[in-house]
Amino acid sequence: MSGAPKQIQQIDPARSIWTAEGGPYDPSPPLHGDISADVAIIGGGFTGISTAYHLSRRFPERRIVVLEAKHLANGASGRNGGMMLNWVNGIGTDDPALTKLVYDTTRGGIDDIVALIARHDLKVRHRRDGCMEVLTDARRAEAAHARVERLNAMGIPVVFLDRTALASRLGIHAAEGAVYDPTEGHLHGVDFLRALKPVVQSQGVTVYEQTPVLRVYEGPTHTLLTPRGTVRADAIVLATNAYTPALGYFRTGLFAMHSHVLATAPLTPEQRAAIGWGTVTGFTDDMDRISYGCLNNDGAIVFGGGGNAAYDYHLGGSPSFKGSDEHATQAMQNLLYKYFPALSGVPIVHRWSGPLGITMSRVCSMGVMGDHRNVYYGLGYSGHGVTLANLAGRVITDIYAGEGDRWRGQPFYMKRLTGVPPEPFRKIGYEFYTRLTGKSPRRTD
Repeated sequence: MSGAPKQIQQIDPARSIWTAEGGPYDPSPPLHGDISADVAIIGGGFTGISTAYHLSRRFPERRIVVLEAKHLANGASGRNGGMMLNWVNGIGTDDPALTKLVYDTTRGGIDDIVALIARHDLKVRHRRDGCMEVLTDARRAEAAHARVERLNAMGIPVVFLDRTALASRLGIHAAEGAVYDPTEGHLHGVDFLRALKPVVQSQGVTVYEQTPVLRVYEGPTHTLLTPRGTVRADAIVLATNAYTPALGYFRTGLFAMHSHVLATAPLTPEQRAAIGWGTVTGFTDDMDRISYGCLNNDGAIVFGGGGNAAYDYHLGGSPSFKGSDEHATQAMQNLLYKYFPALSGVPIVHRWSGPLGITMSRVCSMGVMGDHRNVYYGLGYSGHGVTLANLAGRVITDIYAGEGDRWRGQPFYMKRLTGVPPEPFRKIGYEFYTRLTGKSPRRTD
């Protein structure tokens, strides 16, 4: 597809489709002065707002504040591919009991998101038409078919689709089959967090935006330094995912990788019919540097991944946004055309990048730490953050309430994160490994 015409519209390369579709937004005022709180939540993404929601429902008498460096959904929560997916990255399906536990937990997480939207009648664009894992290799397709049979025996409702069924459901002909999960879907993260903001405020939470936490001084009572004031809090929640090492935490357990994403113009009914996209929400493929795509509620295809060009690593793991360059966009567009040749005339109208919080094992971690056991965290979702970061709010709340034992046995519960080398070896190793293998470095526990 190298000869395909370029259809890249020159727009703001740092603004995601979700932010663009979200419309005008007035962030809450920044913190001015010195305050005290029972719990200070650092970060206004899925993890932070989910934690604020569950904590304030469980403990309405406690003062809870959210400190967001820029505005809600500024990070990965507003820059992702939009899919609510099951499973925890890094966990296979060899252990039947663990497999069922992980699936039921993540499916429950998606159920909770949808139920929360309904409970508060939130105006949030979302779908739950199911997603597919597309198999591009015949042997992997055969293995996936056998895996589906094992999962069905556990009561997990996934379906194997052969080439013909895949083409009729999704319009992809350049593949050998797919695994379809009807319980997965799509969530507009910017809609979701902006709609949840007044809910948590009505529950007594104070949200400060444009308030970066510059430094944390730990103790029985923490002191958080911000540009215009300080917060003294009995407990803090690190809801900063890829940004967390900048605060001095998880420097050898987490690294920030920039993922480039693009979005087409909304498809007309004729264009959607031409590519054969049915009712399914989205898909991932089976490559190491996974490509993924979903059809949002407005009919645009959001697409990312697929190769080294789709990912960047900056020295120090800085999660600042420099936008998405044309080289990355063109590489992803070529792969999109490979899967859907009929899209070759559809323009790309959004392109952006967002920071993924990646662990070497790809397993995330949720727990509590610190000399005084008052530093709570959820991070390292490794590409499954829409589901897992929202689930983290419930997990952190249970741990804070002294009820964390209900999560024992989960692979993410108090997961120890290690294996990330210091700079500059981290950047050198990342670039060498990815160029040599075309894969992202990882460690198998």
